[in-house]
Amino acid sequence: MSTNHDTSKAAQETARFLLDIKAVNFRPDEPYMLTAGWASPVYIDCRWVISFPEARSAMIKHGVNMLEQEIGFKNIDSVAGGETAGIPYAAWIAESTGKPMQYIRKKPKGFGRNAQIEGNLIEGDRVLLVEDLTTDGGSKITFVNALRDAGAQVSDAFVVFFYGVFPGALDELKAMGVNLHYLTTWHEVLDEAEKGGDFSQKDIEGVREFLADPVGWSVAHGGKGA
Repeated sequence: MSTNHDTSKAAQETARFLLDIKAVNFRPDEPYMLTAGWASPVYIDCRWVISFPEARSAMIKHGVNMLEQEIGFKNIDSVAGGETAGIPYAAWIAESTGKPMQYIRKKPKGFGRNAQIEGNLIEGDRVLLVEDLTTDGGSKITFVNALRDAGAQVSDAFVVFFYGVFPGALDELKAMGVNLHYLTTWHEVLDEAEKGGDFSQKDIEGVREFLADPVGWSVAHGGKGA
């Protein structure tokens, strides 16, 4: 696998694909309430990618190249997807790299050490956690703990999209010794949307206001604060 990976180019191309397949929604006048409690004028549906072969192929290629450069697949024994949106991404990465795969349930089913894990997880394996996106890293904690409880070593997680705006988003992951790797953020999406004329200038400015002060914007629109 090539390790000649251009991070900025990958971020821009991923943002453009997400815009082209209509996975990106700008709605400053009717904020979305994210699972983590933040109010946001923007929402992205990375599940949408599964229906677009060109987009998913390009994103997985970028992701694999980035991970090879930043971690090295010789240092990864298997790939685990978080239920549910992380499962297809984990499958594509595992297939592309010839690695075993598992998936992690949000809640245990049954009993025993592997109650949350589907697939053959060997104790001591170095596992890459995969999800589609993250706002503030919260859901990753559950999956990391489940993998570690089952005997895995987890020091890296991968997502296609990271909001990249909320304060302290990665603090808990870092405290757990987990590095987050991601392809693109709202900053690249906004730049590409403005260049491509994907949304009205009014919507662009509304999103720009959010990016300038995401916590203040969230509070002002009924969401949580810092």
